[in-house]
Amino acid sequence: MLEKLSGFGGAFGATERKGLYGGYGDAGGAMVLRLVHGIPRPTIEAFRMGMPVHRVSIVRPLSGWPRYRGRMIFRAVQFGIPRRALTLALMLCFAVGSYAATISNTRESRGERKVTDSSKTTSKRRAASSRKKRSAKSAKKRRGARSSAKKSRRTSPSKKSASRRRSRRNSASRSRSRYTTSAYESNPTEGDVSAGEDPLVRAAAVKALGKRNGTVVAIDPSNGRVLAMVNQQLALSSGVEPCSTIKISVAMAALSEGIVDNDTPVRLGNRQLNMNKALAYSNNRYFENLGRELGFERVQHYARLFGLGEKAGWNIEGEQLGEYPSKVLPAKQGGVGKMCSFGRSIDMTPLQLGAMLMAISNGGTLYYLQHPRSPEELESFQPRVKRYLDIASLIPDVSEGMLGATRYGTARRLRASFTSEDVLGKTGTCSEGGTRYGWFGSYADSQQGRIVVVVFLQGDRSVYGPKAAGIAGLFYSELDKHDYFAKRSAPLPTESALN
Repeated sequence: MLEKLSGFGGAFGATERKGLYGGYGDAGGAMVLRLVHGIPRPTIEAFRMGMPVHRVSIVRPLSGWPRYRGRMIFRAVQFGIPRRALTLALMLCFAVGSYAATISNTRESRGERKVTDSSKTTSKRRAASSRKKRSAKSAKKRRGARSSAKKSRRTSPSKKSASRRRSRRNSASRSRSRYTTSAYESNPTEGDVSAGEDPLVRAAAVKALGKRNGTVVAIDPSNGRVLAMVNQQLALSSGVEPCSTIKISVAMAALSEGIVDNDTPVRLGNRQLNMNKALAYSNNRYFENLGRELGFERVQHYARLFGLGEKAGWNIEGEQLGEYPSKVLPAKQGGVGKMCSFGRSIDMTPLQLGAMLMAISNGGTLYYLQHPRSPEELESFQPRVKRYLDIASLIPDVSEGMLGATRYGTARRLRASFTSEDVLGKTGTCSEGGTRYGWFGSYADSQQGRIVVVVFLQGDRSVYGPKAAGIAGLFYSELDKHDYFAKRSAPLPTESALN
């Protein structure tokens, strides 16, 4: 056997390189090892030592070669199979095995790619499906919003108002625990002294207020006479936060100091706003900026000029003093900005707001308010001037924003019941200590005579400034039904006549 193997190896010595495994004869032996590529050294060594073929063939070849190939080699040598046939057979086996291994690897790699591609395709399909579902949901919501908007446009005014009332009732029930003050009172006129008041004006005020927890004060701006004061106990109290009605005095201060005019745009984030729109829509950020530019000293100065922090009336029994602080609100609580947007830390009475609007409506004369309690006091009534304010040139700038409030702004609810005359006004809404406040101060700009009206409400969440504006609209409407504005044909007194 050894001789046959040596002879077999020598036949290929001229065609193959030497020494694939050192020490195993010439290049012919290397050829055999290369062809089978996997017969281990112990197998060859065992053959050289004369082991039987069946002992040698059971040694497991390396690199995955099966046993029968090792047996085939040794049996071919043992039985004298020709060299070329053995060589061709070995080469064919090697080629077939290599091809089979290549095909197997290719199929495995293709299978892996298919699995990967299928997983990717599945994830892509799932992502596309989720996107389609989301887009379908958003489209459905948009269609629903458009259809609801169309339905709301088709809805009659009565149905719209009913829907609004239901939503307000629901919101009120949700927040009932937050507010402890009732919005209604059994008899708001109890204890009022009305003998010296105008009976027509008082009747209109009582009817407009109804059973609400609030007060209505009507003032003649030509002389300071209080024409009607419903719920006098509340009207003469120590006062509460003025809310957004304080913006009137802040606007006058900014105009007087030349910081802005009614058309000066002020940048608020991504938009610009002038004073007309800021008053009409009661923009808090606008007036906070004005307050910071003015500073507390100037804000306080102009507020006191308009009568805040002092009694508005002349010997009105039971009137209490509202408070204007001598120090600025701490920065942690909003500073001068909150004082100018909400009236924080300020206490104002309905009479004080009425006196301020009286001075604006008549051109700058701040009268003491007088409330005749009897016919005798009415006969002896004489106007009393507190001071004259140099604001005549500034009034048109403020008036435009106050007119916008009733036409398209926060007080437009007034026009639901009264459109015969132009009304200039300002709303205010805020909360304090479990009570919600609703303010509306206004005056009717009639050529036959003007009248100042202040409506103040307090209670739960159902109370707010626009509701007070609606009550003022009912009041003006009642006066208009009795031709009140046509009867008051006397012109307003001039400043020279008062001197």
